[in-house]
Amino acid sequence: MVTHTGTATIETERLVLRRFTYADIDSMLRNWIADEQTQWDYGEPYYPTAGAVRELFDTKYIVSYSREDYYRWAVIEKASGECIGQIAYFSVDTGNEHGEIEYVIGPAFRGKGYATEMTKAVIAYGFEKIGFHRVEIDCRPANEASRRVIEKCGLTYEGVFRDFFLRKDRFEGRMVFSILKEEYEAIRKKRM
Repeated sequence: MVTHTGTATIETERLVLRRFTYADIDSMLRNWIADEQTQWDYGEPYYPTAGAVRELFDTKYIVSYSREDYYRWAVIEKASGECIGQIAYFSVDTGNEHGEIEYVIGPAFRGKGYATEMTKAVIAYGFEKIGFHRVEIDCRPANEASRRVIEKCGLTYEGVFRDFFLRKDRFEGRMVFSILKEEYEAIRKKRM
């Protein structure tokens, strides 16, 4: 059974996942949200100014923290205090006990295992705190780095929705991966 908690702080070895604040805007602009290619790969518009990010916060991110079924975390690198990306359960289906994760990491912070670290933490939160039965992460076939993160987190490839996204006048597929609660529990027991 799903019990919504809202976006609570999660701490990992090298990261703090917490709610966004207006104080994050400068490091977001430096590290990822103003980078057109990063945001293109993420599937979201880029935000080149502090005003644009503030509007995003006021209309979607921070304003939504009042909902208990809203889960979006700023990813803070402990060593630098920088906001290096974000991760969210951007789609939550309470009735079917299902959550779908999306994430982005700034280019300077890739290849360090941060995406895997934060994704494993959010998957654990979904099963242990929220009570999901199924967690899903999707990616485009061309996004090999994201696919590797998904696989390292123990998700199973289910298939591809062909020609799902129309991007720059070209269709791309959507690869679907998932992990069920009992699969997560089996992985967790092996780690102990």
